[in-house]
Amino acid sequence: MQSKMFIYNILIILIITIATGISFYFILSSAIKDEIGLKALQIAETTANRPDIIEGFYADNPSDVLQPIAEEIRIETDSEYVVIGDENGIRYAHPVEERIGQAMVGDDNEGALIRGISYISEATGTLGPAIRGKAPVFGYDGQIIGVVSVGYLKTDVNTIFLKYLDNIVLIVIFGIIIGIIFSSLLSTRIKKELLNYEPIEIAELLKQQNALIESVREGIIMVDQDGVITVANSAVYKTLSLNEDAQLIGRDIREVIPNSHMFEVLSTGERHLDRPMEIGGQKTIVNRIPIMNGEKVVGAVSSFRLQSEIDRLALELSQVKKYSEALRAQTHEYNNFLYTLSGLIQLKDYDEALDLIHTEREEQGSLIHFISEHLKDPLISGILIGFFNRAKELKVKLIIDEDSRLERLPKNIQKHLFVSILGNLVTNAFEAVEHLQEQDRIVRILILDNGKELLIEVEDSGAGIGDEIKESLFQTRITTKSKTVEQHGFGLLKVKENVKELGGEIYTENGDLGGALFIIVISKRGINHD
Repeated sequence: MQSKMFIYNILIILIITIATGISFYFILSSAIKDEIGLKALQIAETTANRPDIIEGFYADNPSDVLQPIAEEIRIETDSEYVVIGDENGIRYAHPVEERIGQAMVGDDNEGALIRGISYISEATGTLGPAIRGKAPVFGYDGQIIGVVSVGYLKTDVNTIFLKYLDNIVLIVIFGIIIGIIFSSLLSTRIKKELLNYEPIEIAELLKQQNALIESVREGIIMVDQDGVITVANSAVYKTLSLNEDAQLIGRDIREVIPNSHMFEVLSTGERHLDRPMEIGGQKTIVNRIPIMNGEKVVGAVSSFRLQSEIDRLALELSQVKKYSEALRAQTHEYNNFLYTLSGLIQLKDYDEALDLIHTEREEQGSLIHFISEHLKDPLISGILIGFFNRAKELKVKLIIDEDSRLERLPKNIQKHLFVSILGNLVTNAFEAVEHLQEQDRIVRILILDNGKELLIEVEDSGAGIGDEIKESLFQTRITTKSKTVEQHGFGLLKVKENVKELGGEIYTENGDLGGALFIIVISKRGINHD
């Protein structure tokens, strides 16, 4: 690109410079011709009005009087010729004496001899093409008695012009040199501004950037230093619930997202990472990063995604983790069961081995039968079985309250939020009793659909909730566990946020088991927007 731009600039400058030189040539040539013509006319008029010229016309032999005067004027004015003729155009004076007495040639005497006017003409005489000044000679009676013709050959005009040609050529060469220097500087500057990329590379990068931006599921908006939107991907329209035909490019960011903090980023250059924000009534997680040009902020880019989508991903990961833990616990339990069974068989205590098999089958079958009869939502059933296996591994007695009843979660209740609430409460309950003696580790779960509301109760036999933390229990990094704050304190905050998202209420008290009792009440109508 740099070489092409340099060559194109040189060609343009060369064409302009040559065109200017040619134009200057014609202008200068025309000016010289006009100047010589005026000079010839002035000489002719001055000569025609001289008394000695007029007197010479009345002499017995006009040529003897007029020829010396004409030659003197020709030499003094450096003209090519001074010709004097009578009223019929017969020469009285001529630089070539042999032509005296002959008719003047060129057929351009009519204006002077007939109309009595002075003028400039171009004609070809005996000496060649010339620029002539013509003036009539008036006698004592005011009648036209002759004509004076002063001429300069066109070859003399070209000779005069050639004196200026060297300067014109120098000017053209100087212009070309200046053009080469500035073309080189300009092409280098533009190349630097484009970060040494070629146009085809920039086009490819732009295509790749657009494809990359469109492939991202997060909404991405980019603004310039004035807060005007320059880039917006298709995910933005979905997140903002906008029609795809809506025009975002060129609009002020505040028109699209009134509570945007992009101008704060533009003014301070500060990064905003993982900031919660509500857009169009929906909770989102937003990142805002300034675009820098050296030390100057020239724009900002913001990416955002719905909190619900992030929660759904977190739930999926959490479910995978829980299923993995459940399988691991189940594998561990069955390994222990098989080791025990193998030992009894080796000891030939077959009756005890059969009793162990029947007990395990009845216990597992009883759990599955109860859950399938009372809790028919597959997602809830699967998680409870996973918790049951986890409880066995932790040596925790998990009680699923016999009053539990649930057909299926209503469609307007977001399952991932419901499961997140249950999972965090049960996990906290397991950890609350892990320090107790094995026989004292008890956790109770109740899930009930009473027709109008969904009820969740999770109770443990732990230390309960002290009065000193009851008021701040659902704040960030508040925990009832003895472990470090850095490791805990986020589960209950998440429970509170999810309960609020479902339009429910959360209550805490000390339960009958001696530990904490969490009660969640969620209306089956969902969130009330009135």
